Amino acid sequence: MLASLSAATVFGVSGHAVTVEVHVSAGLPGYTIVGLPDASCRESRDRVRAAILSSGLIWPNQRVTVNLAPTNLPKLGAGLDLAMAMGVLIASEQLDPLPAGKLAFLGELGLDGTVRSVSGVLPMMVATDAEEVVVPSVNAVEADALGRHKVRAISDLATLVRVLKGEEAWPTPPDAAPGLPSPPPLDLADVRGQSMARLALELSAAGGHHLLMVGAPGAGKTMIAERLPSLLGALDDDASVRVSSVHSSAGLTLPATGLIRRPPFRAPHHTSSMVSMIGGGTRQLRPGEVSLASDGVLFLDELGEFPASVLDALRQPLEEGVVRVSRAHATAVLPARTLLVGAMNPCPCGLAGVGHCRCSEANLGRYARRVSGPLLDRFDLRLRVQPTERDDLLCATP
Repeated sequence: MLASLSAATVFGVSGHAVTVEVHVSAGLPGYTIVGLPDASCRESRDRVRAAILSSGLIWPNQRVTVNLAPTNLPKLGAGLDLAMAMGVLIASEQLDPLPAGKLAFLGELGLDGTVRSVSGVLPMMVATDAEEVVVPSVNAVEADALGRHKVRAISDLATLVRVLKGEEAWPTPPDAAPGLPSPPPLDLADVRGQSMARLALELSAAGGHHLLMVGAPGAGKTMIAERLPSLLGALDDDASVRVSSVHSSAGLTLPATGLIRRPPFRAPHHTSSMVSMIGGGTRQLRPGEVSLASDGVLFLDELGEFPASVLDALRQPLEEGVVRVSRAHATAVLPARTLLVGAMNPCPCGLAGVGHCRCSEANLGRYARRVSGPLLDRFDLRLRVQPTERDDLLCATP
């Protein structure tokens, strides 16, 4: 018998609808998955079998073939486990196909039959056309944040089977966890002095201009840059879904409400690699820091210490607003519409212009070449930040 169920997977930062087809027929017992599954998806044969048996159900002693359509799309992760298990139960005539055929299923299965959380639920919900979607209880709040589907929260496979058989009602979705209140954004009003730097930050926020600050250590470059998100205002609904989808696909924790409402602020360390900054990988093309900062601020402190190749890789994304990551098996388009703020010392020792510089001419030349001319051209605003005078700190009007 054949069963066909709706599910979804994440590739890059986008969700894609997947049809899980399960065929159970006579022949030598076996379990085969086709349709470009990755290693974790292929390993579902052991998880699905153990979960069905642990839930008091019967594993068919027949040949089981699972097809994940469309077959040209890579299937990543364990989020298709629940749909595969339901397909096996329907194809082996342990479940009526009519109720389950109207649903979409997202979730990973444990060996004891529990339905575990998966990353990228929000972009999966965007890609799903089914009116009702069964998700793990842990992901119920995130799945319901979109507001387009009827969310059914399930904690284990046995409960789901009893519900579909009509033996009990759907469990009540859990309420949002009362997480700790988010700290208030850093306020530019807290900064005394640095009137020119404050003006540059306001112009950057108002016009979306990339900003480069050069100054001695302790002049306040980082303190000023951290206050830029508070000038950008809250995200609208579309931007909130975009930002939350990127963070969800990267496996990052979302707020208790399910959606990110403040512009993100990302400040990667200067030892970050090319992949961590731009995104990519071998099979799962994950978003990098420039994508995680989309619709927000990407702050590169100690800009001159970043590898030159990593900095130059930002040139095209900053101009086009997207990152196109191409691999032999697939290509992913990742968002990169971010506001770039860079901060760097005037020289390796940091004393140029404010004291006795100890750097040689060769060191100064190498330091200057770290930031190429085309990347400098992306910074519409360039500012030299001088240390704040004592009177500005102690006597200035707030």
